[in-house]
Amino acid sequence: RDFFSSLLTLVELPSIATLEAGIRADNRAMLARAITLVESRNPAHRARAKALLEAVIPHADPVHSTARRIGITGVPGVGKSTLIDALGSKLTAEGHKVAVLAVDPSSSRTGGSILGDKTRMARLAGDPASYIRPSPSGGALGGVSRMTRETMLLCEAAGFDVVIVETVGVGQSEVMVAEMVDFFLVMMLPGAGDDLQGIKKGILELADLISVNKAEGDNRFRAEQAASHYRRALAILEPASTEWQPPVMLLSALEGEGLDQLWSTVEQHRATLAKSGALQAKRSQQQRRWLWQILQAGLEERLRLGLKNELAALEAAVAAGETTPGHAAEELLASLFDSRA
Repeated sequence: RDFFSSLLTLVELPSIATLEAGIRADNRAMLARAITLVESRNPAHRARAKALLEAVIPHADPVHSTARRIGITGVPGVGKSTLIDALGSKLTAEGHKVAVLAVDPSSSRTGGSILGDKTRMARLAGDPASYIRPSPSGGALGGVSRMTRETMLLCEAAGFDVVIVETVGVGQSEVMVAEMVDFFLVMMLPGAGDDLQGIKKGILELADLISVNKAEGDNRFRAEQAASHYRRALAILEPASTEWQPPVMLLSALEGEGLDQLWSTVEQHRATLAKSGALQAKRSQQQRRWLWQILQAGLEERLRLGLKNELAALEAAVAAGETTPGHAAEELLASLFDSRA
């Protein structure tokens, strides 16, 4: 990612008007350059990225957009990429434009994303009505949140009416993704049994649908048993929305079984929430949360850059037990705002 950021400083960037026009015309080269710009960590690029995002907002309203925003999570090996490849191809054949944003683990050496998704979604990658883009984590979930949200905005401005966000299925990335999509699918493997106790309660509470994948051949019976376990678990958990009770379904992404039912569930969920006003309310709340995430990240950055010496001294004092974290935080905040007076 640092390489691409440096490259942007060497290559003459198109104007904001040129980038905006290219995005709206579904020029993939312009879309890719715009995404690279908003992903850049170079402070000199942030003003341009902000201007570009403001320019496209009228064409991709974050709250009122008609795009379907779908998050998909599951442990590695559950079949997320196989499902996205099959579902995305089905949707493009029906006339949809599908963007896939993969929240990709980053290379520990270069910070760049692993870029394996295009090889795992070979059919969709070659489809002119689709666009696949990794969102490298760089080891920072907050960075994933900002980069992915802004990339979603650009893709919707380019006319993609289905945006799928795939997580690696580890850590807190599921929560981040659930807070930026309309519909959150949690994929499970057959053979739950006693393993159900090891599943994080919070992940099930985020789900709008649980699908047990690989429900084919000898796995079918175990998949049915697992689905029964998940239905019982969901019955005692509070759903993410009062308007929607998450169903559990069997799926075979490899054989394409269950795709029609899956998409029908996505559409039913959208219609239910839209009718009650819950969809717009959910998106508005997501925007507010995003604002506070950006504010928090900005405050942390200003503290580290503007009060570097004071921060180091107070961190040492807290570590040594010489002062409390609360008192140290109050001193830092007072110093931060006094410096701006």
